[in-house]
This record gives sequence, structure tokens and C-alpha cells, in this order.
Amino acid sequence: MRPGIGMASAILQEISRDENERALFRSRKKYEMDMFTNMNTADRKGEMRSDEKWKAVVADKDAKLADKDAKLADKDAKLADKDAEIARLRAELEKR
Repeated sequence: MRPGIGMASAILQEISRDENERALFRSRKKYEMDMFTNMNTADRKGEMRSDEKWKAVVADKDAKLADKDAKLADKDAKLADKDAEIARLRAELEKR
């Protein structure tokens, strides 16, 4: 097997893992957003009494979501780099 093909294969496998991780992240984010909505609804119904506790919960969730968004953006950037590398390798293989 040529080294370029092996490298391309490894990169494709890594991309698949990244896509699975991204899907899992999105699922978790959806769950957290649903929980946020449920808490917001509970607050409007008067089920949540403490404004300070509510603000702390919201601030904590916002911070966690911002951190996860940053991690996802980083993975997306790495995926874009890998896509470019795959395109380069394909072009190189086509020349041969």
C-alpha cells in the first residue's frame, strides 16, 4: 500500500470519529437547551422561587455551553484542515 493512501485512510477514519463526536455533542447540547427551556418555563409558572439561584444556574449553563461551542468550533477547524489535506492527497494521487 502506498504511504499516501494509508495516510488518507487514517485521516478518513479520524474524520468519521470527529463526526460521531460532533453528533454526540449536538445531542448533548440539545438536551441541555431543552433543560434550559424547561427551567425557564418552570420559572414563569412560579415553580422556581429564588431569582439568585436561577441566575447562577443560567450563568453556569451559559458558561458550559460557551465552552462546548468553542470546543466544537475547534474541532470544525481541525476537520476543515483534514478535508484540505485529503483534497491535497487525492490531487497528488491523481497525478500519479
